[in-house]
Amino acid sequence: MSTITKSTALYPHPFSKAYWHDAAAEMKSTKALVIAALMIALRVATKGLAVPIAPNLKLLSVASFINALGAMIVGPVVAIPAAFISDFLGVLIWEGMGTYFLPYALQEIGSSLIWALLLYRAKVTPWRVMLGRLSICVIVNVVLGVSIDMLYQQYFYGASTVVLTIPRILKNTFMFPIEAVAMTFFLQLMVPITNRMGLTYGGANSKENLAFGKKQVVLLIALFVAGVACVTGYLFYYYDTTSLSASYTAEERYEANCHMTDILLEESDAYDGDILVTTVESAYQKFLGKEITYNVAVYVVDEAALAEYDKDLETIRGMSKSKAKAVAEDGVMTLDSYATIVVNKKTGEVASWETK
Repeated sequence: MSTITKSTALYPHPFSKAYWHDAAAEMKSTKALVIAALMIALRVATKGLAVPIAPNLKLLSVASFINALGAMIVGPVVAIPAAFISDFLGVLIWEGMGTYFLPYALQEIGSSLIWALLLYRAKVTPWRVMLGRLSICVIVNVVLGVSIDMLYQQYFYGASTVVLTIPRILKNTFMFPIEAVAMTFFLQLMVPITNRMGLTYGGANSKENLAFGKKQVVLLIALFVAGVACVTGYLFYYYDTTSLSASYTAEERYEANCHMTDILLEESDAYDGDILVTTVESAYQKFLGKEITYNVAVYVVDEAALAEYDKDLETIRGMSKSKAKAVAEDGVMTLDSYATIVVNKKTGEVASWETK
């Protein structure tokens, strides 16, 4: 009886016929397909699981480690369909098909392909891990991510605008050195295990191959310092340009609007006898700042018109700025002025206020 001996060769690069022959042979390997199925299940189960470090910034995605490990074991030919399946099932299970946009699967596929090309049947080193992480940050997260976001806007909204890339670039600059180090340590732990199991073929010195050299340490420290500077700049930018009111729940909006009304009635004598409705149009807090600056529209309610209106006063007080303007257009209330109110977030004390 003849048996097929599986190649255990290592390749310095993926640009060879033998490399792709071995990668294609994984499609006929029961072991490789079982590993791929296991990695799909783990990626779906850990979708979105990451450590948050700042608004809109998440670090060390668990699925990214599983992705790299699986791609290293099964190679690019198996990793590509596995990436698509894991993306499809992840969205289906966690978000529902109503939110699925097929081109986003290209990011999952791109990440898997990059890791497979660099780690499959290769001598795994910190340089390869750093190159893989850098390629994913630049090609997948920034270039491909922005392109797909624009395509998404064009498809669903009929207009494609340039998606702001500065926060995305800053986030990836900060994340790159940390994730590169974490991924290297993870592979230092996993590669000897996969070698013993016959899933990879790095040899006896595989763990030593992943040890950081002096040049790599210096480079990563420099990149980390640059990343900290970038993320600090991002946080200043984020807090300066993002209104807190944009994420208010209905209850938070009602409380904020009523709070602004109470402040004006207490601080000003101009509204004695008037029924006021205020709507928070924006609210900004400086990064590491203690005060929130509220920009508020101040309306005076017409009691007679309100009595005949189909909404009561408490409902109107919980409205957003656009809905409040609609009520004003119905003649129920009149825009009196705009106010800027600065409140200490911790104590609730009013630092300053003015109307215009």
